[in-house]
Amino acid sequence: MQPKVSVIVPAYNISKYILDALHSIKKQTYQNYEVLIIDDGSLDETPSIVEDFCKSNQKFKLLKKANGGLSSARNYGIDHAKGQYIALLDGDDIYSKDKLANHVVHLDNDPSIGVVYSASKAIRDDGKPTFFVLSGKPLYKDLLTSLLCKNFIGHGSNGVFRRCLIDEVGNFDESLPSSEDLDFWLRVASTRRWKFHREKAILSYYRVRPSGLSFNISRMRKCNEQVLSMALDRAPKSVAPILPKAHAYMFRYLARLSLTSGDIPQAREYISKSLSYDRSIFIQDPRSLLTLISIIISPITTVTLRRILGSNSTAKP
Repeated sequence: MQPKVSVIVPAYNISKYILDALHSIKKQTYQNYEVLIIDDGSLDETPSIVEDFCKSNQKFKLLKKANGGLSSARNYGIDHAKGQYIALLDGDDIYSKDKLANHVVHLDNDPSIGVVYSASKAIRDDGKPTFFVLSGKPLYKDLLTSLLCKNFIGHGSNGVFRRCLIDEVGNFDESLPSSEDLDFWLRVASTRRWKFHREKAILSYYRVRPSGLSFNISRMRKCNEQVLSMALDRAPKSVAPILPKAHAYMFRYLARLSLTSGDIPQAREYISKSLSYDRSIFIQDPRSLLTLISIIISPITTVTLRRILGSNSTAKP
């Protein structure tokens, strides 16, 4: 039987986490799927672990390629996918058992919906849940405006979308080492043809794990600025008026990541930049105000975050 859903799982040096991700797919209440795990040139035991898993799970297939980055791995998987719908799951994250069933129903029942996603929750490196929840609620009614200010889908393991969107707006941009998912959603929103449907229930879990966050924050800033610039080139009249607010939200987000990593000076620098672009976001958006307050009382916040996430943990890029 032809699978309706192709789950694309990029995997690079995640031997510690990959089985959790694969088992979360195996447990889905919806079963008409295929799973393509793309080993992106791993140097650890990731490929051998996946190979052993696939031997007893015929819906799962390992594809190997030279290292090219996350977008390259996703595109490789999509190129080999047979499904009408594409589901994304990074190899260190987890689906709720009803994730695919919920999202497929919406895509089947409303042809105007191009993307379905859900609320999500952060889990620690050891898999234990935290109280950090991303509701996925857009800031504004206009999708393009909302996405320019905040990637409300939240992370790369949340969206399920129609395969035809790839034909319409193109693949994930392999020149972007970060913010590639935001760029893709912005291109979809720019068509003004497709709805994004939010499921309020928590159906995705993203892992907060040790990483070189100080480097990644710098990379995120560069990539996010590039994504905003490309959006401006595509639709200057629509995007230009939103850019100050978009930059304010971007620097607020970078400030929060810096705070999470324990880099207080950088967090203060970024929150100052955010204030300089548009102070109104701290009045209009409770999350932004909370970030500002957290940076003001940063010594207390840093200790609290370390206790919640684990003493050696930082935010995932």
